[in-house]
Amino acid sequence: MSSLQSSALSRVKPSATIAVTAQARKLKAEGRDVIGLGAGEPDFDTPDNVKQAAIDAINRGETKYTDADGMPELKAAIVAKFKRENGLDYTTAQIHVAPGGKPVIFNALVATLNPGDEVIVPAPYWVSYPDMVLLAGGEPVTVVGEEKDGFKLRPEVLEAAITPKSKWLILNSPSNPTGAAYTRAELEALAEVLRRHPQVWVLTDDMYEHLVYGDFEYTTIAQVAPDLYERTLTVNGVSKAYAMTGWRIGYAGGPKPLIDLMRKVASQTTSNPASISQWAAVEALNGPQDFMAERRDAFEKRRDLVVSMLNQATGITCATPEGAFYVYPSIAGLIGKTTETGVVIDGDSTFAAELLNAEGVAVVQGEAFGLSPYFRISYATSDAVLEEACSRIQRFAASLR
Repeated sequence: MSSLQSSALSRVKPSATIAVTAQARKLKAEGRDVIGLGAGEPDFDTPDNVKQAAIDAINRGETKYTDADGMPELKAAIVAKFKRENGLDYTTAQIHVAPGGKPVIFNALVATLNPGDEVIVPAPYWVSYPDMVLLAGGEPVTVVGEEKDGFKLRPEVLEAAITPKSKWLILNSPSNPTGAAYTRAELEALAEVLRRHPQVWVLTDDMYEHLVYGDFEYTTIAQVAPDLYERTLTVNGVSKAYAMTGWRIGYAGGPKPLIDLMRKVASQTTSNPASISQWAAVEALNGPQDFMAERRDAFEKRRDLVVSMLNQATGITCATPEGAFYVYPSIAGLIGKTTETGVVIDGDSTFAAELLNAEGVAVVQGEAFGLSPYFRISYATSDAVLEEACSRIQRFAASLR
């Protein structure tokens, strides 16, 4: 009997971050005292003016289909955002809107990849990148940004990974899972490599753009290297900056021929994002932006708390990231140690499982992001919860023998 599952789907794994969050919810429902640090979701609420815009849209009867890849009003707001915040000039015909950032990326890959095409994916990577490439029929090529390089891709590593089959490079800055962000100089160095390989397109996932700390200056590659504009897709969304994860609005700006192909995909798959969510996103982008600074300060304070406490844990070291709301600590100093129940910590997957069993703290293993032995913590929760979680991690690490 033939398999029900397609060969394309058999190549991919379920999302590890979603799985960890689901497991934490299950244990909580069973009465366990569990702290879930797996979800990449701001704990702040959607701003009131954005919620009101959605209510107003409902009351106006804005509940019909829109254009498959976004309504004109939202595309105009996105054009204004790119100009205002990134110095990038797009027309509304160069904008694609989808039900979240994930479909935007998927639409781009499905629209452009043929069997054998390679997509360069720097690790540690967001868990979905390589699997979306596989689903779209391409081949993910993992290249490692090592901790000594700030978890960022070095130009010579990129150069060595490029082949005649290379179709895309995916960049994510600030990064999920490490929080690493590329400086202008680092982006310029990567651009210098890309100029020598005109067949390589660049997909830059800028979802955490507004969450950078200290005096870090955020830039995106089409801004730094205007000559790459015609082969760059700049992806963003309202999920993180505006605490609108459940509203499901992602968007991108890029060359019109690519956007036309992505629209074709959307027209036969998801069609338009929810009309009410689109009107809420119009208000988010066009409305007051002043609330962001206060939230950014709160995230920066949480980052510093978590980094400090993790670096006080036995056998754990934690770099200080430039942005996002994640840290990516190393457990190299714990490999080979044994838990009180006799389990040997042979990798980050075992560490995450035993930490959850012993202390009720849910984290995501580094294996899921393509670089071990690390784990990811999302610090998008209250100071009190983070302090308790880090105390439990310290206690667990100290208990290993």
